[in-house]
Amino acid sequence: MQTLGPESSSEAKRSPPCNEQIRAQLERVLTSKDFPGSGRCAAFLTYVVEEVLAGRGGRIKGYTVGVDVFNRTETFTQDDPVVRIEAARLRRSLERYYFTAGRDDPIRISIPKGGYVPAFLWVETAIPARGDSQINLDEGVVGQPLDRMGPRVAWMMAVACVTCLSAGLTLGFWALGRSHEDEQPLPPSRTSTLPDGPTLVIAPFANLGDGPNAELYTQGLTEELLTALPRFREIRVFGRETSKSLAPEVAPMQIRGELGARYLLAGGVRVSNDKVRVTARLLDTASGAILWSQIYDEDLRSRQLFVIQSDVANKVATAVAQPYGIIAQADIANPPPDDLGAYACTLRYYAYRAELSAERHTKVRECLEDAVLNHPFFATAWAMLSTIYLDEDRFHFNRKADPSSPIMRSLAAARRAVQLDPSSTRALQALMTALFFNAKVEEALKAGEQALSTNPNDTELLAEFGTRLAMGGEWQRGAALLDRALLLNPGGAGYYHGMRALAAFMLHDDKTAVAEIQRADLQKFPLFHAIAAVVYADAGMIEEARLEGEQLERMRPDFMPNVVAELNARNFQPRDQAHMIASARKAGLTVSAEAQAAITLAMEASGLPPR
Repeated sequence: MQTLGPESSSEAKRSPPCNEQIRAQLERVLTSKDFPGSGRCAAFLTYVVEEVLAGRGGRIKGYTVGVDVFNRTETFTQDDPVVRIEAARLRRSLERYYFTAGRDDPIRISIPKGGYVPAFLWVETAIPARGDSQINLDEGVVGQPLDRMGPRVAWMMAVACVTCLSAGLTLGFWALGRSHEDEQPLPPSRTSTLPDGPTLVIAPFANLGDGPNAELYTQGLTEELLTALPRFREIRVFGRETSKSLAPEVAPMQIRGELGARYLLAGGVRVSNDKVRVTARLLDTASGAILWSQIYDEDLRSRQLFVIQSDVANKVATAVAQPYGIIAQADIANPPPDDLGAYACTLRYYAYRAELSAERHTKVRECLEDAVLNHPFFATAWAMLSTIYLDEDRFHFNRKADPSSPIMRSLAAARRAVQLDPSSTRALQALMTALFFNAKVEEALKAGEQALSTNPNDTELLAEFGTRLAMGGEWQRGAALLDRALLLNPGGAGYYHGMRALAAFMLHDDKTAVAEIQRADLQKFPLFHAIAAVVYADAGMIEEARLEGEQLERMRPDFMPNVVAELNARNFQPRDQAHMIASARKAGLTVSAEAQAAITLAMEASGLPPR
């Protein structure tokens, strides 16, 4: 997810657009169907842009705008709110435009809060041509072709570039004097290259209480939500300025009409004496239907006000925006008509993760490969593709005829995702997993810790990081993270439960292990049956263990003959390998003498007593 906010620092390193380029961009905005090209918004925007280009930016005040744009008389005062109201409407219109038709524009025009003087910033874009091109994990950034801009705007931008050529030549001569070591390529902006996905507006929560604490808490909770929700990259959240310009009771249809956002998060806060009650609800802006609502009751005597508002905001954000949360469920059940491309692939990915079947794997891989061809800066798609490539090897799913190994393709895709968005939880999760299966356990767990600090409420990450810690030997901490994932997302993927069952098995908690493996129910996933077999065997459920072992051998007849290699690939410690092999024998699975000898040697080398 991305919040539309301050521009990246890299944009400041480039020379600002010249007047002709800005006018070309203004024309593009005004002629778009996603911007009100006539009326007050268009007049307001044209006026402030032309005043700056004429060198009169210093005279743009509320008074001059009121008189020159809205035909107020010279007696106009700030008591007339027309300029403030229209400025808020213009900011929302621009934000909507750059979310939709303008997401690939080369220049962004904005009206920073606190004044009416516009800002003009470059936005680097790159969309590769479709056709027979292959995904190249090392390819560089390419420019957007002019034919994507439309003939009129393309011509205007070309003329603008010629007009600005002299400035470019000056910069070119300056650059010749620099050494190659000093050159730092500008990282591209990702805002304009993300595919359409679910968009969310947060209305200011209503103050339903009494006294100064009520207003303080209400404002603080809205701020916390605007911080917590953008951590989930799968959805996009309109920024603070848009949120603050709305009334708490704003109608969903108004959000749909003015901003085009699909979801509205609203609610209220009541503070009375030592009690705090927060109500939150998520609405579909097309129908006005309430998709989810929740009440949170807190006691100020037990926790500080700011701790409570942060905790409530994180709970709301996790319920609404996590990979298996309310928005994802709504989109899976009823995808929007314009959502047939890259974002749909992310929904298919989570459906695949819930089932872990070879059949779904092929379709998701094809969809994600197409997504990164169309949206090469979509970090989430690269991260998901990394996991899909890895599954070719670790699960033996549909290995491609490719000269590079699945694990190397997985690591390359994960590194691309992190390069594109270093703070993306999904990208860091993919890097962690790819490194782990490249036997770089310490480096992998560092990436996991970084991801956890980025978003401690992402249940997909919690489960995956818990799994990596557990397999690496930290079963107790791994189990704790898996428990947190299940607490935050009780309806999560069966994969969570299967890994929690394995952790309980390793911790000799047979009761929990059996309960969790029965909740997992991943019948199409071969390794589910391997875990089920050893869990049931240790619990004394020998007949159930035997049936699960037989199913494993039907689905993966190569697993037990290569069991040591399979466990080594997952970085199981020698003692844990011995535990699994002993329980597999109880389940009736065949363990070769070579495998047993390899485990014994590994335990001796580690200084562990034989089992």
